[in-house]
Amino acid sequence: MYIPEITSNLRKDIIKVPAIIREQASGIKLFGKHIKSLIFSTDIAIIMNTDADAVIAVYPFTPQLGITKAITEAANIPVLCGVGGGLTNGLRSANIALHAEFQGVFAVVLNAPASFDTIQQVSQYIDIPVVVTVVSEYADVEEKLRAGASIVNVSGAKKTAFIVRKIRERYPELPIIATGGPTEELILETIQAGANAITYTPPTNAELFKLRMEQYRIKEGNESGKDAS
Repeated sequence: MYIPEITSNLRKDIIKVPAIIREQASGIKLFGKHIKSLIFSTDIAIIMNTDADAVIAVYPFTPQLGITKAITEAANIPVLCGVGGGLTNGLRSANIALHAEFQGVFAVVLNAPASFDTIQQVSQYIDIPVVVTVVSEYADVEEKLRAGASIVNVSGAKKTAFIVRKIRERYPELPIIATGGPTEELILETIQAGANAITYTPPTNAELFKLRMEQYRIKEGNESGKDAS
């Protein structure tokens, strides 16, 4: 189906997720929003300039409400944010999750080490979904679901598609988010294994700025050449 696209000269250079995600993934309906692609970033400039359906904002530090507030205020798409699960856990994670809900996030994400008690506390504190991260085929998904998780986020590097397939075989209707990998072939493999939605890791701000600076230098060189002639 042809979909008309409208943009502008100032906003056309956005970060686009691979088209195969929108074409092949079933997506997950989250509070009425149909989410097929999630951009994995905490960079506000990137979050405000992407065509992804949602943001998954997790980072390798203890969760901080200032970060959540900044992202939710800047984003014009649903936000799923990290609330700990490792060193940050239990009641602290539950309190962070409750504040995140008040700030408008659509779901909270607990990382792989999250215990049964932490998942349970968080799920009982909030009225938005709890996403649990799975990094290995040995993870006890059944226990995480019994504790109150409602979405699984698979991040298993090269084994992601294998892990997704194993989970999907046991849970035909479980919402699954998964990392898609750097190529369309790997993304398609993960979708075919059973992932409903795919997370995409964008280029960094520094990498994008490097390309823009190179374009400026080429343009300036061409213009200097014209002036010299």
